[in-house]
Amino acid sequence: MGLIALALIVILAGGWFLLNKNHASQPPGTTLAHTCVKQEGAPACGKLLVFSKTAGFRHASIGAAIAAIKKLATEHGVEADFTEDANMFTFTKLKQYNAVVFLLTSGEVFDSQQQQALMQYVHAGGGYAGVHSASDTEHSWPWYGKLVGAFFLSHPAVSQATIDVVDAAHPSTSMLPVHWSRTDEWYNFATNPRASVHVLLQVDEHTYKGGTMGADHPIAWYHSFEGGRAWYSALGHTSESYSEPLFLAHLWGGISYAAGWA
Repeated sequence: MGLIALALIVILAGGWFLLNKNHASQPPGTTLAHTCVKQEGAPACGKLLVFSKTAGFRHASIGAAIAAIKKLATEHGVEADFTEDANMFTFTKLKQYNAVVFLLTSGEVFDSQQQQALMQYVHAGGGYAGVHSASDTEHSWPWYGKLVGAFFLSHPAVSQATIDVVDAAHPSTSMLPVHWSRTDEWYNFATNPRASVHVLLQVDEHTYKGGTMGADHPIAWYHSFEGGRAWYSALGHTSESYSEPLFLAHLWGGISYAAGWA
């Protein structure tokens, strides 16, 4: 074998080793192309639409929730637009966003054209993240129920309960303790979503009063849906939630999944 050929083999082998060494150093589940980490002086590396229109119950925590997501977006180099205007829901406007966040929405908030725009956005690969009463939104629209995973049915008074982490590998749960005790409003759902989604968290009904779903009571989940990504968490009723570091990490992890950044 000639010296030139031998040298070429050594160079190629060394390059292969370095490439695989760098790849192996990445944490499991990390996809660099989807990681939104803004470089100093560079434009925002992603864009969110945060939608908080209410046509039913209006949460007093909406202001705190908006402030928290503004701060999280700034910290992560993400541009976020905040609106309660359903006229933002045209495909032309939606397609600029990596994900839409339904933040404490409620009631019937869309007309048929706006519904069609959201469907088109999801079918084109857009992301959806739903927070708390996002599941108490658009009850008369079956497609939305499939997107969010399940519709809200009822809840007891705000109380402390224990959450069990079902899947600790997801970006919205990897930072959480296996058994997470916190105070919130614990939703019961009209149906159990487990058959059509990947459950992340469930609440232990033995640790509070008013649960109606039994031993299998999901409260956070995700799924791929008709070309897009959907994540939902029933947590986040209280204003205090939006100053809890663990809850905020859970929230941002879910939004990042929906946006395709994690």
